[in-house]
Amino acid sequence: MTAAPQPTAPRRSREPGHRRKFLVVVDDTPECDRAVYFAARRAAGTAGGVVLLGVLELEGVAQQWLGVADLMRAEAHEEMEARLQNFAARARQVAGVAAERVIREGAPAEAIARVIAEDHDIAILVLAAGVGKDGPGPLVTALAAGHAARFPVPITIVPGALTDADLDALA
Repeated sequence: MTAAPQPTAPRRSREPGHRRKFLVVVDDTPECDRAVYFAARRAAGTAGGVVLLGVLELEGVAQQWLGVADLMRAEAHEEMEARLQNFAARARQVAGVAAERVIREGAPAEAIARVIAEDHDIAILVLAAGVGKDGPGPLVTALAAGHAARFPVPITIVPGALTDADLDALA
């Protein structure tokens, strides 16, 4: 039996001095660009913002020698920062949006929940579904299996096969 969702502080994106933010989980999948593109276009069209979240799953790092673990963690952070920088440039290119970049360690669903709890302007979580034979992807699958009930924001799942023109028409 799963626990009921914990109450969260209200979203503040509609209050004066705040703006609605779209949270995008950035990974190394080809469809990730679709989520960033959609979120950037939606943010630009609604005077909102974009938060790019990179999640590092470093469970094996703790079992390494201290120096090795530190090096592995630093390399993972560097790689993720570069990936976030590339997608921030993409958001700027397609919609003129300056995206915030956040890196968290841990399980993706837990990292997402923490970032949403920390930033009360986040109003929508945007993910992209894979188009391959492996299904929509592990994060979309996990959220569909029940983790989504923990989030105090709606989730938009962008089909990975949509073109820029398709997304422009929808955003």
